[in-house]
Amino acid sequence: MQFNVNDSQQVLDFIQKAAKIGTWQVLLEPYEIQWSDITREIHDVGKSYNIELEKALDFYKEGYSRDKITYYFNRCIEQGEPYDVELELVSAKGREKWVRAIGFPVLENEKCVKVQGLFQDITEKNKTQKKVALREQQFRKTFDSASIGMAIVSLEGKFIRVNQSLRNILGYTTDEFKTFNFKDITHKDDTTLGDKKFAKLLSNEISNFQIEKRYLHKNGSIIWASLNVSLVSNEDDTPLHLVAQINDITKRKESEKKVNTLLEITKDQNSRLLNFAHIVSHNLRSHSGNLEMLLDLMKHEEPEATDNSYFPLVDTAVNNLSETVENLNQVAILNTKLHEDLTPTNLYEAINKTKESLKAHILENDGSIINNVPKHLIIDTVPAYLDSILLNFISNSIKYKKPDVAPKINISTSFTDDNQYLILKIEDNGMGIDLNRHRKKLFGMYKTFHKHKDSRGLGLFITKNQVEAIGGKIEVESEVGIGTTFLLHLKHEIN
Repeated sequence: MQFNVNDSQQVLDFIQKAAKIGTWQVLLEPYEIQWSDITREIHDVGKSYNIELEKALDFYKEGYSRDKITYYFNRCIEQGEPYDVELELVSAKGREKWVRAIGFPVLENEKCVKVQGLFQDITEKNKTQKKVALREQQFRKTFDSASIGMAIVSLEGKFIRVNQSLRNILGYTTDEFKTFNFKDITHKDDTTLGDKKFAKLLSNEISNFQIEKRYLHKNGSIIWASLNVSLVSNEDDTPLHLVAQINDITKRKESEKKVNTLLEITKDQNSRLLNFAHIVSHNLRSHSGNLEMLLDLMKHEEPEATDNSYFPLVDTAVNNLSETVENLNQVAILNTKLHEDLTPTNLYEAINKTKESLKAHILENDGSIINNVPKHLIIDTVPAYLDSILLNFISNSIKYKKPDVAPKINISTSFTDDNQYLILKIEDNGMGIDLNRHRKKLFGMYKTFHKHKDSRGLGLFITKNQVEAIGGKIEVESEVGIGTTFLLHLKHEIN
């Protein structure tokens, strides 16, 4: 770019109006350097500062920047070539700055008579550019070394760039990816998945979206992937491209399929077993009932036939069979009601109802039951289960009392620290249980721990199943000769 001497003032006047851009000129004959106020401000010098060419060049940082400005300035004078460079400068106050220096020669009779130009502080711009460059570098490193597949995709769905992990997942080379639209390698049944979310992404209704879909591997196999898509826009919110993160979840999907298959098989087997239990229970009850009836007929119609040493043994065996069948029937009934809906039930009233049911038993043993449960406390339960649970625990406390000691049963409540469960505490002063010996089998079927004529070893087994069926659990504390405390964790109305 060249200007005639008559045009230079016009150029300078125009430049002076540019905000935050300084001007300068070097007159060669006679020698003189002139800086505008902005140029002086960038150098951190006042209006009285005496400017000399050597001093002016010394402001540039020693080394590359000073060498370059010296080279370009001399070339501008000697060969008439303008320059536009970005270099580092150290101001009079020692502040390091990046500046843009523009210089162009003014010729007269094909001889340079002065050099003039523009001077701008670009420190902040350079900082911003460096930050952007650093972010881009970090993104490239993250992109290339990520353990999950990543791709930059155009708004039309063409692959622009892919990382090594994605190439490993799907088996294609970079050049092959660049020939594809993402739908080209999507399973035919999943090509429209995410279309609505993609439209919302482009309209800035959402910032990203995630879906699970199937891709086609180069070898023809199907790859399940979790796809997360984000939109990259410019400063004007104009969409530029997409960043896709693709995580291979094929093994997880295969495991889920196996688990679901096993669950279906287990469900079917459980259903068959339950039906079998009902059939066996029903048929055995019929046969044991017939045996009992036949024995009763013999006792009344043919009493002489019972007068031998074998009949009592047969009678006892039939009674035991009937009892066993009844126990099995109770377990079968319990398993059919595991998924009944829970009903809000007043716990205080349920305990009093059980006391009334056991009133004769309590009086006979001179026992006492202290109900310290709040009168308005509501729990979520199956009412029939709650009645059975209370009846089992309270009757056991009476049944297994210490000899010659009146049974005393204290019932109270508290809550877990997280308020998720109500704890129903049933405490007695009975014989106690040796937990060191019996803890693991305490709730087993047909397990008994005291000699008692009515012990069947079924009550705690059924009770534990009933408590668990309503979402609770049982804990036990016991000491032989002191008593037993059962802690029932139950859901209450607030939860």
